[in-house]
Amino acid sequence: MDLQHLANIAIEAALSAGKNIQKHLNDNINVETKKGGSNYASQVVTKVDRECENIILSYLLATCKSYDIGLLSEETTDDKSRFEKDFFWCVDPMDGTLAFINKHTGFSVSIALISRDGTPIIGVVFDPSTNTLYHAVKDNGAYKNKKIWTIKNTNDYLTYTTDKKLKDTPKSDEIKDILNNHLTNFGLKGIKEISGLGAVMCAISALENRPACFLKLPKKSKGGGSIWDYAATACIYQELGLPVTSFNGETLDLNNKDNTFMNEYGVSYSNLK
Repeated sequence: MDLQHLANIAIEAALSAGKNIQKHLNDNINVETKKGGSNYASQVVTKVDRECENIILSYLLATCKSYDIGLLSEETTDDKSRFEKDFFWCVDPMDGTLAFINKHTGFSVSIALISRDGTPIIGVVFDPSTNTLYHAVKDNGAYKNKKIWTIKNTNDYLTYTTDKKLKDTPKSDEIKDILNNHLTNFGLKGIKEISGLGAVMCAISALENRPACFLKLPKKSKGGGSIWDYAATACIYQELGLPVTSFNGETLDLNNKDNTFMNEYGVSYSNLK
């Protein structure tokens, strides 16, 4: 399988979908609801989400046939091909729809290639707000705007990236304890919060603001993001030598057999070195 060729196709698909999002940035978008997790952010959808999915699939479907690749995409019913094929595309046509609706930065296009055992092979993220492309291919490094990406410390404080503000997050005291432990362990001066982002841009923003972290605690109700929220960025972190795990430090399951939700396990993205 020619991974670089597939990565190039995914990049073109992400850029095309991103251009479509940019066309609608100033539009008054009609908001619809769909079956999702327990939180509102997972239940909203717009015509832009569906347009982006159609654009992306116009690039990827031919590879599904020629390379025998499965498909999991947010706005399409899971056909379970991810359990039958050696690899599957994992697509979030527009992550952070709520941010997009609210005219807030934090939305993005995310495309990944995942092996059946849940290993991220290719990860592509495009941020339409800044015209920035991030991508990685397994064992071939991570790239920002197609140039090799090296992460460096930028601050003497800890950045916490999140969808909800910490004060509005359930079990916020538990999260504060974790953040304060990081402050002590790494000799940092304080905590800066970047909130209102989709999961994909939470992970990317943690990379752009080292030392930083992004996490979600396990919970019983459906939600906590879905496989497509983490697949591409897990590949990028992997190629940067940074950990992405379940909240308890176990390998992140990117091909969950029960459903696509990650609520039972939570997630932890760490960029603290």
